[in-house]
Amino acid sequence: MITIEEYMNLALYHPDFGYYMKDREKIGRSGDFITSSNIADIMGKTLAKWFAGLVMNQSVAPHFCEIGAGNGRFAQAFLQEWYRANYPELTYTIIEKSPYHIKLQKEKFKKQWPIQYVEGFHELKGFKGMFFSNELFDALPVHLVSKQQGSLYEVMVAVEHGELVEKNCLLSNQKIISFIEEHHVVIPEGHRIEIPLQMEKIFSEMDNSLAEGMIVTIDYGYTNEEWQEPVRKDGSLRGYYQHQLIRNILEYPGEMDLTSHIHWDALVNIGNKYGIHTIEQKRQDEFLLSIGILDQLESHQDLNPFSDVNKRNRAIRSLIMPSGMSPSFQVLVQLKA
Repeated sequence: MITIEEYMNLALYHPDFGYYMKDREKIGRSGDFITSSNIADIMGKTLAKWFAGLVMNQSVAPHFCEIGAGNGRFAQAFLQEWYRANYPELTYTIIEKSPYHIKLQKEKFKKQWPIQYVEGFHELKGFKGMFFSNELFDALPVHLVSKQQGSLYEVMVAVEHGELVEKNCLLSNQKIISFIEEHHVVIPEGHRIEIPLQMEKIFSEMDNSLAEGMIVTIDYGYTNEEWQEPVRKDGSLRGYYQHQLIRNILEYPGEMDLTSHIHWDALVNIGNKYGIHTIEQKRQDEFLLSIGILDQLESHQDLNPFSDVNKRNRAIRSLIMPSGMSPSFQVLVQLKA
């Protein structure tokens, strides 16, 4: 047997057969899922304006590091806006595991844009600036724990009759037990919940590199209280295959995206432990409104629904309306001074 974390690591990141490592489209209509930053170019442009304000107010150094840049659309929009507005000199760094995504990104970037690629945080010692991620932590492999008849079990992956199946084993992993205790995770009877041990590993790597600046995390997740609600009894771990939600993550190994909701309270606690404190945490629509997304709405007389200005205005509305994607996402802004 192997853990769910080991299974996810293989299914997502195996060098030959992992979902993210394969040479195929993953984001957008022809892929398996969509992200906020791929709704037009509004996210990238709005974040560029906000970051430029922080740089010019000397709140943060002009070094922006995107962790997991996907198809590069956010970075392209960010950089287009940065150089169009003639903001101060910028260093843009990308940490990316997927060779396919690196290829897509480089196809979008202009040759004169000074973008640097690094393999990990260890190459950014003494970093001053902003670490930015959009749907990073939800893509990390997780352990899966269930509570039955008062006891905690870890859900494992085994093979029976040539098929992948789940097996429950009494929980013995001390790191999981410590995570549950340290972050006050309450697991009601009959519930399953994901335990993201890699979340702290990634955060500690950021802390080791970050000398001074901010960490901005955009993602979907729950508080400890929300995790206990009856509607969450089956946990949040799921797959996305051709825009279809797949509850059984053992289907289509290496062929679909796997994701789970993150533990917001734990992420805030981990930050505090490392001396990286929360400045604000808002729903994505509230955050975008607070940093001026409405400034990009244009009044016009263009009757063509497919014109650039109409498409941009629709994209802005989709990111701030209650019926859009944003209410499902949170933005966490943390500071290390």
